[in-house]
Amino acid sequence: MGKAKTKIPQVAQKPIEKTATQALTPETGAALFEDARSRLEDVFKVLDIHPDAQARLMQPSLSLQVSIPVRMDDGRLKAFPAWRVHYDTSLGPAKGGVRFHPNVNQHEVTTLSFWMAVKCAVVGLPYGGGKGGVQVDAKALSSLELERLARGYIRAIADIMGPDRDIPAPDVNIDATVLGWMIDEYEQITRAKAPAAITGKPIALGGSPGRVAATGRGALQVLDLWSERTGRKPEETTVAVQGFGNAAYHFARLASERGYRIVAVSDSSGALYNADGLDIAAVKQAKANSGKVTDSDAGSAMAGAELLALEVDVLVLAALENQIHGDNVNEVNASAILEIANGPLTSEADQALAQRDVPVLPDVLVNTGGVIVSYFEWLQNRAGEKWSEKQVNERLDTLLSEEASQVLTRAQAEGITYRQAAYRQGIERIAEAITVRGNCQDCR
Repeated sequence: MGKAKTKIPQVAQKPIEKTATQALTPETGAALFEDARSRLEDVFKVLDIHPDAQARLMQPSLSLQVSIPVRMDDGRLKAFPAWRVHYDTSLGPAKGGVRFHPNVNQHEVTTLSFWMAVKCAVVGLPYGGGKGGVQVDAKALSSLELERLARGYIRAIADIMGPDRDIPAPDVNIDATVLGWMIDEYEQITRAKAPAAITGKPIALGGSPGRVAATGRGALQVLDLWSERTGRKPEETTVAVQGFGNAAYHFARLASERGYRIVAVSDSSGALYNADGLDIAAVKQAKANSGKVTDSDAGSAMAGAELLALEVDVLVLAALENQIHGDNVNEVNASAILEIANGPLTSEADQALAQRDVPVLPDVLVNTGGVIVSYFEWLQNRAGEKWSEKQVNERLDTLLSEEASQVLTRAQAEGITYRQAAYRQGIERIAEAITVRGNCQDCR
């Protein structure tokens, strides 16, 4: 049979503003943090959270800013601003990734650490929130420059990290190779083997099978649970995915194998669309060859902004923060939203979608697969064990199924959104830990 002709649907005449490449300035970064914290205030209005615990939850517990000097290949010395933030650590050591990105700033890292604190609590992990970032265009660095930067970052934060204090992990532009350099540097500094100090490492250095695909796998599991409850069948469900990074790719691959029809994906080059469903393997090959999904002949190219306006059953947001906001939310035509990226909806957009009865499966639940398997890696390292990929995936499915089901059930029982249910589940657990530590006056 010949290749089916791809038909690109009509979208709204006013295109959605493309935000993925816009710089996150200190001003917009501060607004991002305030927007994230506003969700806490919503929780405080309905839950009996002690005022002292509320005060603790409104600010990070530690924020470190450093400058990392790197000798470039041409002999120049460049200094890159960098951060590491611990949010509340009442439940355990800080846990969270490191991102290398030109738009990183302190407010963004703080916001991401806040989300990490919430998501770890939502799925019952013994962690607080952590996040790190370096303001750099990682794609412009040579491999040797990238290694120097990675090692320099660990030297700068070594005093506040470790298996029992703060465990870094992968995020934007960070892969297992970079994390291998990082754990090697940390062990050289401490003069001891400490594989549990970093997760997402290469398998040879104590990394866990299943970690690379874990975020996408977990997101698919949440979608499956929701679909079962709402009577949706995968083969009858169309899905558009904004993004084609690690998490987005593995989600798209696994969802396609499950039977979902992935009609569109995108990257910085634009989007690729095929109403009959994309061949994800072919798109991945094109991306590997040229760096652009739009170079694939598996579908037809369209503007990246148009993907957000497609009439699909599920719109998956797997790129960066604030992709849908008050100015463009009315252009969204999807029946449901699945958040794999951190904070892809502003609170204003979230409220607008709720008013339209568009369900949003929130980031603090959907993208927890990665941190859950990082937790499994941490456990393996501390116990000196090695689990098979099958064991890891089965344990991920069991833990996430239980915690996600609680969120979905709570939302239905209380007549609230999935995000509200997730935040209430997470904040209740953090607040209880703060209270029983004796940090509140008149808590008993």
